Amino acid sequence: MAKKTNLRIIGVDEAGRGPLAGPVVAGAVRVKKKLKVSGVNDSKKISPKKREELYDYFISSDCIDWGVGVVSEKVIDKINILEATKLAMKKALEKIDTENSQLIIDGNFKIDVSYPQKSVKRADETILECQIASIIAKVKRDKIMKDYHRRYPLYDFDKNKGYGTKRHIYLIKKHGPCLVHRKTFKRVLN
Repeated sequence: MAKKTNLRIIGVDEAGRGPLAGPVVAGAVRVKKKLKVSGVNDSKKISPKKREELYDYFISSDCIDWGVGVVSEKVIDKINILEATKLAMKKALEKIDTENSQLIIDGNFKIDVSYPQKSVKRADETILECQIASIIAKVKRDKIMKDYHRRYPLYDFDKNKGYGTKRHIYLIKKHGPCLVHRKTFKRVLN
C-alpha cells in the first residue's frame, strides 16, 4: 500500500499584466505555520495602507516562505505578457522550498514545473497562500513604479502605476513613451 503524503500548498499570483509600463511581478508563498494576522484578501480589495502593513508583516514573518519574481517591460515586449507572467512565477518559485508541494496558480494557465499544480480562477480571493502572494507582488510592483516615477516624472507612475488611465494615455501622447513603457502594447503606440 502506497504511503499517502500531504502536499504543501504554494500559492502564486502576479501583479502588472495589464499596465502599459513597468514589469510584471509574481509572488510565491508557502505558509509554514499559523499566521496571527487579519484582513488578508485579494490585494485589489485592500487599501494601499493596509497592503503595505500586511506586506511588511509577511516579508519579516517566519510563518511563511516567500519569493518574488520580476520580469521587465523589455522582456515582456520580447516574449509577450503571458509568457513573461509565467517566467516571473518561475523566478518567484526558485526562491522558496518547493519540495513536497502542490502549486496553486491564480488564473487559468499552468507553468512548466515538475510538481503538481492547479489553476484556480480568483484563487486570490479564496486561498490564503494566493492572497498573500497577491499582496507581496502588488506592493513590490508599486514600489518599482514609484521608483520609475522618480526617474520619469512626466508620466505620473506614482499615481497610475503604469495602468492605462486617461491621464496616462494623454501623457504618452504628449511626451511619447519612455524607456519603461511596453512598446508592443497597442495603447502605447497609438
